[in-house]
Amino acid sequence: MSGQGSSNPHGLDDIDRAILSQLEGNGRMPNSELAARVGVAESTSHKRVRALVSSGAIRGFYADVDPAAVGLQLEALIAIRLHAHARGNLRPFQAYLEQLPATRHVYFVAGDRDFLLHVAVRDAAALRDLVSDTLSIREEVAATNTSLIFDHAPGLH
Repeated sequence: MSGQGSSNPHGLDDIDRAILSQLEGNGRMPNSELAARVGVAESTSHKRVRALVSSGAIRGFYADVDPAAVGLQLEALIAIRLHAHARGNLRPFQAYLEQLPATRHVYFVAGDRDFLLHVAVRDAAALRDLVSDTLSIREEVAATNTSLIFDHAPGLH
């Protein structure tokens, strides 16, 4: 087992990494099963998970809901470029994107675009309305480029 030190700047050892790997695959795994898979006592597993949550290594536990199962049949990635004069307001614009009902994920990216917005909507008309009537009318938006998502493999890491 590797210990903490200069070769491990994040302070995670092999047990922590094993716990994270197991929980990425199944965040609802019972502690008893997690402990058995990682090869530690249940109390150690529980303590380690709490420490990983406290340190921010585990950002949260959530359900991965299939958008189609709740009537959101169409997913897309919308690349958004802001006007140069609006780049001082990146955080407020990101917060705006995060609160949109269609938003699944917001990525602040490098390159010729500022944000990638992953959305799920009920149909093409709803996507058109989101892009044309919600995003494109914002004064900070210089351009958008929309790509439809045909399929994706959730849970890969």
